[in-house]
Amino acid sequence: MFDPQSYFNLSDFPCADIFSGSDKVWNALVRLKEYMTANAAQLDSDPSVVDGVPLTEPFVYWDGKLQPATDCTIVYGATTKGGLEVYRAGDKLSGASVIMAGVTLIGGKIKIGRGVLIESGALVKEPAIFGDNTEVRHGAYLRGNCLVGKRCIVGHATEVKHSIFLNDAKAGHFAYVGDSILGGEANLGAGTKMANLRFLPGNVTVRTQKGMVDSGLRKFGAILGDRVQTGCNSVTNPGTVIGPASILMPNTTAPSGYHLPSSVIR
Repeated sequence: MFDPQSYFNLSDFPCADIFSGSDKVWNALVRLKEYMTANAAQLDSDPSVVDGVPLTEPFVYWDGKLQPATDCTIVYGATTKGGLEVYRAGDKLSGASVIMAGVTLIGGKIKIGRGVLIESGALVKEPAIFGDNTEVRHGAYLRGNCLVGKRCIVGHATEVKHSIFLNDAKAGHFAYVGDSILGGEANLGAGTKMANLRFLPGNVTVRTQKGMVDSGLRKFGAILGDRVQTGCNSVTNPGTVIGPASILMPNTTAPSGYHLPSSVIR
């Protein structure tokens, strides 16, 4: 019921090993901090990049280094489709990523893939991992221990904390994703919030037809299987586990507990 393979196709996810050997899909959240510490690479950055101070000019991440982009021409095509292109003196810098002026980086353990775009106004705290062709939009707030796969979107005014995005997961607008996992091609409607803390003391429990299951976690938001969609202004209660290809309707609060694949939650 709760094994990771019941929720996700992990065949192309670069960090699939975080789910290895687990019989509960949320155990990846238990391991996340340790995993990020071990796998988020230290940025080799230009001396002008000051920790916690917004960048005053754009930078490119290419050839393993963060370097000024003042002499580059940047084509802002569709990031998730590989459309971001960077040229220097007419030569294409294949796989270069772009960090726009106005981005704030806190700490250096930030691993950036190929063709990543981080837009002005975003704030990224270490540790963080961004897979290839991922877009972090204006005003996004990543609070640390954020593991983001390939072709993902962390959208405008979206806050992410201690969470995992599998490939092609999108939280495009005004979302809160805390202590949660978004499956491949999961899509959050604008204003989706994932509550992650009970009002009462104690661990978050997951309701099933066979009774309550203790997650072992004080903070636990939601697990969304592959291709789950949430409508605008929807909410998930702590400990919500939704099977693949399900829909959470707009303006709806999902009850905590297990929801079968292909569910329609109204």
